[in-house]
Amino acid sequence: MAYPMYEVDWSVLPPEQNRRFNPAFNIATIKQVVNEAIERVAPVSVRMQTPTRLRDLIRQIRAARTAAEERSVVNKECAYIRSTFREEDSVWRCRNIAKLLYIHMLGYPAHFGQLECLKLIASPRFTDKRVGYLGAMLLLDERQDVHLLITNCLKNDLNSNTQFVVGLALCTLGAIASPEMARDLASEVERLIKSPNAYIKKKAALCAFRIIRRVPDLMEMFLPATRSLLTEKNHGVLITGVTLITEMCENSPDTLNHFKKESGQREIVPNLVRILKNLILAGYSPEHDVSGVSDPFLQVKILRLLRILGKNDAEASEAMNDILAQVATNTETSKNVGNTILYETVLSIMDIKSESSLRVLAINILGRFLLNNDKNIRYVALNTLLRTVHVDTSAVQRHRTTILECLKDPDVSIRRRAMELSFALINGQNIRAMMKELLSFLERSDAEFKAHCSSAMVLAAERYAPSSKWHLDTLFQVLLKAGNYLRDDTVSNTIQIVSAAPGERQAYASMRLWTSLERSAVSADATEKQPLIQVAAWTIGEYGDMLVSEASNAISMVDDDGVDDFTRPTEEYVIDIYQKLLWSTQLSISTKEYLLLSLAKLSTRFTTRPSQDKIRVIIDTFGSHIHIELQQRGVELSQLYKQYAHLRPALLERMPPMEAAAAERERDDSDTEGERPQTNVQNEQNPLLDLINGSELLSNGDVEHTPVATTNNNSSTNDILDLLSGLDLSAPSMPAPAAVSAANNNLAAPSLLLDGLFASEPPIAQPQAECVVRALERNGVLVELSAVRGGDTATLTMRARSSAASTVTDFLFQAAVPRTFRLDMMSPSGTVLTPQGEITQVLKINNPSKTPLRLRIRVSYSIDGNPILEQAEVNNFPPDLFN
Repeated sequence: MAYPMYEVDWSVLPPEQNRRFNPAFNIATIKQVVNEAIERVAPVSVRMQTPTRLRDLIRQIRAARTAAEERSVVNKECAYIRSTFREEDSVWRCRNIAKLLYIHMLGYPAHFGQLECLKLIASPRFTDKRVGYLGAMLLLDERQDVHLLITNCLKNDLNSNTQFVVGLALCTLGAIASPEMARDLASEVERLIKSPNAYIKKKAALCAFRIIRRVPDLMEMFLPATRSLLTEKNHGVLITGVTLITEMCENSPDTLNHFKKESGQREIVPNLVRILKNLILAGYSPEHDVSGVSDPFLQVKILRLLRILGKNDAEASEAMNDILAQVATNTETSKNVGNTILYETVLSIMDIKSESSLRVLAINILGRFLLNNDKNIRYVALNTLLRTVHVDTSAVQRHRTTILECLKDPDVSIRRRAMELSFALINGQNIRAMMKELLSFLERSDAEFKAHCSSAMVLAAERYAPSSKWHLDTLFQVLLKAGNYLRDDTVSNTIQIVSAAPGERQAYASMRLWTSLERSAVSADATEKQPLIQVAAWTIGEYGDMLVSEASNAISMVDDDGVDDFTRPTEEYVIDIYQKLLWSTQLSISTKEYLLLSLAKLSTRFTTRPSQDKIRVIIDTFGSHIHIELQQRGVELSQLYKQYAHLRPALLERMPPMEAAAAERERDDSDTEGERPQTNVQNEQNPLLDLINGSELLSNGDVEHTPVATTNNNSSTNDILDLLSGLDLSAPSMPAPAAVSAANNNLAAPSLLLDGLFASEPPIAQPQAECVVRALERNGVLVELSAVRGGDTATLTMRARSSAASTVTDFLFQAAVPRTFRLDMMSPSGTVLTPQGEITQVLKINNPSKTPLRLRIRVSYSIDGNPILEQAEVNNFPPDLFN
């Protein structure tokens, strides 16, 4: 009896007549179906072991209380996954690869799953391909041989009829393409860019973007297909097309000119303007609306491309002026999306050849950003104003009050940018108001700001000072408020300014500094203001006679607040204050050296006998000081009261005015022959002249400057030190010239003064000659080194100039020399290099072996926010530089 639900002898029919036969039912498929059926209906004792699901693995790892427990869970799971990989036809391969990728994201090794990823990619199922391609992007790179096996799979999937499979292949190719793979499959990508399917077209454009970054030589292949992307109506295709064109124009000037020269319907700037105008005027579109703005992502991309196309191109800039004005006035600013578009609009306006009214509009937008509550928007506004302040300074000046308010912001990054922008806004008209605000900022600022802020204030005061009295008052206020965070050159620059001032101003300086010195000694806070103590000691030592004389009553000491807090001291009281400071255990050795020499000079300024005796007792006390440097100075100065008493008034007389370093540079530039005579300096070995010359230069810091012994290297080659190994990236401190060593200028006294004291005849130093060596010239930044011969020590002056249109920020100059040399670098004059501006830095190189100088330099800076690092080796110095 036949059962009605079955056909008789259906299994003996040929395949073409058997309606139940399916060619896709191969052995692997049948096995998978059987395993799934067993999993559903078989009892627990019959089932195969089921792997842990991904979500369960995540729960187990998150539940681990210690790192050791987490490693135990991961190792156990990895061992199980390895065992399943040994089976040829694993049903759970997709699930195991997903778990392995999670383990890889946690930082554990997962390289043993690479081949399994390839098996999933070769699977016909989309779910397997999706996990397989994801694993390939995470686990594979071009350094591994498995990477070569995926090329054929990618090529097959790029020709698939399913758009999602093609999209997977394009994403993977863009992520892991090696140069060889990119060249093999670039033609397939170029074909897919022309596809009528918008999904495939945008994926192919992004893949071409990645390929061009990897292999720029393939850019020309994609040019014909790229033109059609801007005519699409699909926003996804438009944004990928604009991104691709932007990358081409940024990396190739020829491609940029190619797009600029297109005419007619293919002209790119009018097309971009048309698309942007449609976005602005378009009504509400739920598909592209973000916080009330129509597709802000596409608008930002178009504005960035317009900025590139309009730079240094007056015709293209004229075509986009109107649309930029519309975007700037019609964009809603209540949401962050609108602020993003306005920021890109401002950058475009400032970079192209825009109209002056449009630039004022852009700076006013940045001014509104400064009033925003979001600290990120305020920082972006300050950063952009700092980069564009040289374009239209008067427009930025209108927002000076808002910028100064940012100095009080709690965010450290905003305060730093506001400080740098404030210094860029200083001019002769606002110097008084700006300095008053910056002094308040300097007093309350963190330690990291004080060094840079004080140096910049000193330079600004020197450049724009309305009067010498105001200049001195400002310098003294900087010394008072910056404390020990001043740079070393500030002390020497202040001393030079005081020495070059008129006599009345020198008396005023000594009286003003005496007030600060007395307060520091009485309040016991001199340790925190040692640069001020050093300048005050030098000034009072030179002009102490004006301080205690009755003529000081005629000098007005009224400050800006209308207060006169100066009281003329007696000679004994001045010495008592000096003694209190010299007995302090907290002052550095350098500061005590300033005070000790200043006290010795006061012995020729003060006239009463008790003060003379008291000074002598203090100096004699230092003859047995525990520190060798102070002991040597005490002994030498004591000799001026004994054996050489008749020389003391002449040796400790007032110093002549010092010349400013800037004046010397201007004289060098104007000298046609490049040479200037050097003051003859007598170099004697007598201990008395050691007192005048000073055995060591005095450091301005609390840490003693210990000379490093140099050894001769007989090797035929001098190894240039690697700039990354052993090079101190911080600016090395340059010892400030002390009053003792500065007294060398007094040796120009008549020869009768030292007649019979020395036996040998002093040698005459040869005139110095300066040569200029071009060290580096790239990206509009020129670095030159001016070398001055000087025996074993040569002085190099680094001058960096910029011919670029944008401001160069974060400028840092580093240098390294062979081991047989010794290099001392002075602090640079700044870190921001404006167009046609200049940054200088002094280098002193000691070369006892007199071998030719080889110098390796590294220059790092940022232009328009892009960091640049350049390195070069300079070997073309004169061979007789150290002769």
